[in-house]
Amino acid sequence: MKAYPHEYQVNAIAQALGEVLLDSPGLETMHSAPPVEFDGPGDRWSPETLLVAAIADCFILTFRAIARATRMEWQGLECQVTGTLTREQGKSRFTTYLVRARLTVPAGVDVVQARAALEKAEHSCLITNSLNGEVHLETQVIVVG
Repeated sequence: MKAYPHEYQVNAIAQALGEVLLDSPGLETMHSAPPVEFDGPGDRWSPETLLVAAIADCFILTFRAIARATRMEWQGLECQVTGTLTREQGKSRFTTYLVRARLTVPAGVDVVQARAALEKAEHSCLITNSLNGEVHLETQVIVVG
């Protein structure tokens, strides 16, 4: 890992109407638009869905690092995140995030250790640590084999 601080650059380009084009060095251009809730078309990633996706992605990548560091075997992780946007004191903001994690592990893996790794991933996720909303974690560990 590179030393801190890290910087991430994104460029956004738009006309008076239509999509917003998002790009970052070395990445494909992404098309964004308002969600249906803000009278958008609902067929593009929006700032709201990108924020919630960042939580899910960060959770899985953080879990992966924790599992690797503890040498815990696992087969799959599904993470569903629901962000709740509300209006308070004249401002719209996300107030809560519900993270539902479904981890599949092979027989022989300690389920208590697996749950602890999921909880550590939630506490260590740099995206949720950077947000003001409350984070709630629901876990499910499935043993196969």
